[in-house]
Amino acid sequence: MVQDFILKVANEAILLVLVISAPPVLLSLLVGLIIALFQAVTQVQEQTLTFVPKVLVVFGTLAIMGPTLGAAMAEFGRICFEGFATVVGH
Repeated sequence: MVQDFILKVANEAILLVLVISAPPVLLSLLVGLIIALFQAVTQVQEQTLTFVPKVLVVFGTLAIMGPTLGAAMAEFGRICFEGFATVVGH
């Protein structure tokens, strides 16, 4: 029972990390690709050109999706605490 619960929580935690980190990482990747194409076309080879847009996109994504991602984390925390209470209670 305890081992099953631990495995379930670990699997859910890994999935939650992937779901929460996917939107900022994917949008940052897309912005990086667009800027790399722009640099290739214009032959502007400035290393720091990609930094500011990526940071803005990541922060914007987290600001927009923050409530949704926070709700998913809160739900996971609730499930964990309820599960811990049932496992320890037995």
